[in-house]
Amino acid sequence: MAGNNPREATGGVVGPRLSIGFILANRFTLSAFANFVDVLRLAADEGDRSRPILCEWTVLSNSMKPVMSSCGVAVQPQARLVDPERFHYIVVVGGLLEELEHMDAAYIAYLRRAAEKKVPLVGLCTGAFLLHRAGLMQGYRCCVSWFHHNDFLEQFEGLHPVSGQIFVVDRDRLTCSGGASAAHLAAFLVDRHVGHAEATKSLHIMIIDHPRNADTPQPASTLDLECDDPLVLQSLHIMLQNIDVSFTTADLARRLGTSQRRIERHFAANLGMTPMRAFRHVRLSHAKHLLLRTDKTVTAIAAEAGFCDASHFVRIFKASEGMTPEAWRNSRKAAVRSTAAVAVERRPAAMPPTRI
Repeated sequence: MAGNNPREATGGVVGPRLSIGFILANRFTLSAFANFVDVLRLAADEGDRSRPILCEWTVLSNSMKPVMSSCGVAVQPQARLVDPERFHYIVVVGGLLEELEHMDAAYIAYLRRAAEKKVPLVGLCTGAFLLHRAGLMQGYRCCVSWFHHNDFLEQFEGLHPVSGQIFVVDRDRLTCSGGASAAHLAAFLVDRHVGHAEATKSLHIMIIDHPRNADTPQPASTLDLECDDPLVLQSLHIMLQNIDVSFTTADLARRLGTSQRRIERHFAANLGMTPMRAFRHVRLSHAKHLLLRTDKTVTAIAAEAGFCDASHFVRIFKASEGMTPEAWRNSRKAAVRSTAAVAVERRPAAMPPTRI
């Protein structure tokens, strides 16, 4: 390492080849942070000894108070907001959307200072939202989770997030959708700075089969359509993001820059159905999710899931499930209550205290 600036290091200088400074948002996503750090940890040393030799990482703070994750586990920062040029990358780990607008102004100023000094910035999970709030993503492509795609559009008018792939590398801005994709983005950086063998080793120890490219499609959580075909997955993501919009296979082809016939062939080969039948399946799956997880009326769910009206929704739903949406909701909730009651009955009785 040359002086205090690891970005000036060369292969002949002893020191970490990859140095990361972390900024954790209040109620950050622990899985994204942990996946990223563990790739660094496993790549930093021989075997599983965890010494920060080839990689190093530091959790930065303005106050040095523990930062609470969204699951309730707190992380103790290791250093104050030191010169950002001491790191190859500054990584911002986001979390719950409602907490992002309350981020300490000192962190925003720090990120802007890092950008001025040409230190690359990374956004994990909703960390991309924070980078945008700091005014540091204009002109950059940005990856967000398909789950937060519409939230992003609502908060940042005129920007076009990428939610069809697991991470995006656009010059000195790197963003990912969170979760397991954080491990793949970390492996990408380890591959770039440390070596391919170290990146692959880290993922293998974490029981991740192999590094995935940035353009690997994100899995669609509310879908029960299983498929590995990238074109079909990208199409399903577009359907999810436009679930309340009426569009055709031709519209889908234009969005993807391909032919209608090619999309139809891929859907037939991988799902055994047409794209529009798959779109109806996506809408029904989303409607079921809303029926189980919300108290919204059938009319409201019909509109949110993209059906032209409630009667049309009821007709399609009944043809698929053999009962009305309301009857299906009641039967599923009754089954859940019954299962919970059985579990309580089978719970072992508390053992009496042992007397000595």
